[in-house]
Amino acid sequence: MQKVAIFGGTFDPIHWGHLLIAQTAVDQLGLDRVIWVVDRSPPHKKLSPKLNFPYRWEMVQLAIADRPAFILPDLTTHFPGHSYAIETLTHLQAIYPQTHWHWIVGQDAFATLPRWYRRQELIPKCNWLVAPRKEGSNIELELLAKTVVEQLATQSIPIRWQVLSVPQLAISSSLIRQYCSEHRSIRYLVPEAVRTYILNQQLYQEHHEEKI
Repeated sequence: MQKVAIFGGTFDPIHWGHLLIAQTAVDQLGLDRVIWVVDRSPPHKKLSPKLNFPYRWEMVQLAIADRPAFILPDLTTHFPGHSYAIETLTHLQAIYPQTHWHWIVGQDAFATLPRWYRRQELIPKCNWLVAPRKEGSNIELELLAKTVVEQLATQSIPIRWQVLSVPQLAISSSLIRQYCSEHRSIRYLVPEAVRTYILNQQLYQEHHEEKI
């Protein structure tokens, strides 16, 4: 049975921190592949992504092109509009049968699991891989996990989870967007192919039209 992880996010834009998290999961768990799922309009986020979906999908494709273990579903296979994690998993289960599923989440998203849509179905089907918040501490994460597990227990939802041992990088998508808006270099913050794409498309600039 193959071992596959789902890594979802807005990736607005994707950066070296995202890639490091995915590679850490592969190495730590012995995963066969990581499936990257670019969210069109995440239902759990109040603010929409800065860039529309095709731009963000293209940047992920450029970033992972040289890594065979990283898979990006075809542009047309992503769900339109709001999509929920359980729908993503159900869709991928049909494509990848005989799979032991993992789900990569950041610490903040992990804290919201007790409120996820159809969590009773979703959570027991995956091993949850938690990427710590870069400014957090192990003690903070342990306390958070204890709370999450207790909240899920009151809903009779079992969970399997573990922490990813990710080296901490002070990189975020919001920092990259800020640098772009200030016309500062983003070299070494994102893969070179992504940097070139952002520059050529003039993304994250005030005058950029996001009508695709």
